[in-house]
Amino acid sequence: MPNAFRVAPGGSLSGSIRVPGDKSISHRSIMLGALADGVTHVTGFLEGADAISTMNVFRALGVKIEGPESGRVVVHGVGRDGLRPSATPLDCGNAGTAMRLLIGLLSGQGFESTLIGDESLTNRPMRRVTDPLAQMGAKFETRDGKPPVRIHAATGLKGIDYQMPMASAQVKSAVLLAGLYAQGETSVSEPAPTRDHTERMLAGFGVQLVRNGATVSLQGGQRLKATDIDVPADISSAAFFLVGASIAQGSDLLLEHVGINPTRTGILDILKLMGADIELLNAREVGGEPVADLRVRSAPLRGIEVPRDLVPLAIDEFPVLFVAAACASGRTVVTGAEELRVKESDRIAVMADGLKALGVSALPTPDGMIIEGRHGPGPVFSGGQIDSHGDHRIAMAFAMASLRASASVLIRDTLNVATSFPGFDRLAARAGLQIELVDA
Repeated sequence: MPNAFRVAPGGSLSGSIRVPGDKSISHRSIMLGALADGVTHVTGFLEGADAISTMNVFRALGVKIEGPESGRVVVHGVGRDGLRPSATPLDCGNAGTAMRLLIGLLSGQGFESTLIGDESLTNRPMRRVTDPLAQMGAKFETRDGKPPVRIHAATGLKGIDYQMPMASAQVKSAVLLAGLYAQGETSVSEPAPTRDHTERMLAGFGVQLVRNGATVSLQGGQRLKATDIDVPADISSAAFFLVGASIAQGSDLLLEHVGINPTRTGILDILKLMGADIELLNAREVGGEPVADLRVRSAPLRGIEVPRDLVPLAIDEFPVLFVAAACASGRTVVTGAEELRVKESDRIAVMADGLKALGVSALPTPDGMIIEGRHGPGPVFSGGQIDSHGDHRIAMAFAMASLRASASVLIRDTLNVATSFPGFDRLAARAGLQIELVDA
């Protein structure tokens, strides 16, 4: 199987495309559909490896799930207390979101579970989730805070008022899911806004939540009622094309049906501060989530100091934002993004190495990066070879960099692109990227 991208230099992006469904919402649609009373129908489901891992975990826990077929999934809910123990460890593959949310959900079950993952996931920290859950009474065994994670059978969780030390939607979601099984009220307060898909979807399934400023609370013992979910296109996947069309001269691209949840639009806010030409068309609400068509045209970008309050709202999009910064005039400074160090790779180090390999001045810092832009009419990047370290967002970010390169870019270790964006190379080629799959 080809394991690398070779992308020819230059070109522009045009036409109309729809990127795959939102990964965060796809994960949650399976989880909450499984816990609901009744049958949940999902359309627009992301048929990527990460979301499929979540689906397979719940099948192992005794849930009947039909699909996916052309983005359609049917989840036959077993009710809040209907999950059954798996005879084997539950494999989350590369899906950090799945594992962290499952730790919360499974900590309230009356049986033991073990969560495992691939090599990348096995090296990602889980204490940020297990520590607050332990305060609720959950018990775990880990490998020095990393997977595998053995979750002991619940002996009675108690609600807590948790003040998150750092903004993380995964931690917030894990605590709230455990709170469904806890006695009393569970509250989570976040230091900065994070994506709120879990709260929106819980409400869609009939769970009563209370939002008071930065705090969200729920009472334990509530049941979920099945509902239908239409998954919008993933703004994190759209981000690659938003940047590609912004930096490639002559581009004019329409991205259809993109989720514009205000806790996810940091990428739009940051690009607009840099001078990007992005227009929201046909804004509407689908299944409780705001969506719109995004028209993006090439524009001269300028370097900025990224506002710290926007960082948690664009944390997954920084690899491609670093590419945008390289094409901007002046300096871009990113701080407060230390979470990038513990993603599928150390995204600060890997992106800095890749940018420098392509001739860009990039200084990694403990919590971000300083990039000296090379704005001008000609190429910004040299050609060269990039090691993506198996990180899908690194691979796709450097594929877009080739639009402003002087020679072809070879990106190695790209198989994990399928975890979040199956068919990326085909859709990118349709929009105008000169990309091919190769063995390297």
